[in-house]
Amino acid sequence: MKILVPVKRVVDPNVKVRVKPDNTGVDLANVKMAINPFDDIAVEEAVRLKEAGHATEVIAVSCGPDACQDVLRTAMGIGADRAILVRTDAELQPLAVAKLLAAVVRREIPRLVILGKQAIDDDCNQTGQMLAAMLAWPQATFASAVRIEGDSVTVTRDVDGGTDTVQLALPAVVTADLRLNEPRFVSLPNLMKAKKKRLDTIPAETLGVDVAPRWTTLAVSPPPQRKSGVLVPDAAELVRRLRHDAHVI
Repeated sequence: MKILVPVKRVVDPNVKVRVKPDNTGVDLANVKMAINPFDDIAVEEAVRLKEAGHATEVIAVSCGPDACQDVLRTAMGIGADRAILVRTDAELQPLAVAKLLAAVVRREIPRLVILGKQAIDDDCNQTGQMLAAMLAWPQATFASAVRIEGDSVTVTRDVDGGTDTVQLALPAVVTADLRLNEPRFVSLPNLMKAKKKRLDTIPAETLGVDVAPRWTTLAVSPPPQRKSGVLVPDAAELVRRLRHDAHVI
């Protein structure tokens, strides 16, 4: 069984994001980039399923410019067998990404697609759901546990107020939540080995997909400055302020 894992290149979560002076977007100049944390979890889960004997191959795929090769190498350092870069310099929105991934799925014919529930740069949380709809595959979002059982996959989902367990017939799409696993540390030797693994590049225009943006960003602005804190003399004053000023208790 093949498992396909889409990954996205985003600003490193430990980096403080800066807005461009003209408010047209986020300043990416000289900013450290990394694999999207939720996709990191998805790759780890796919590799664990392979190690457990449920899969024969794990394929990482990313959509974007040549710079996305670094996150694909990271995915192969975790344990993915090979990678595919759908190369394009266009601004990709969730619908366009889902269309490109659907085209790759039809080429590779995996039995399971695992991807992060959302990217930390736009927080759209849409690509997995759109991909499942385009493929007419069952889907399970916000997965905190994944178990393969024959021709089906059982997924425990995090939902408001608890968990929900569903069983899907394969092929299926699963989106990973934070509690699914703890991704392994990618050692330098494994990263060096990843450089020898196969990485195919597919020009996006050859897939016959319309990747034109569906919306336009008018402006990007930083959040307002937080007011400085207030020192209180004792706990009684703190309780009074919380009750009367903040209306917390």
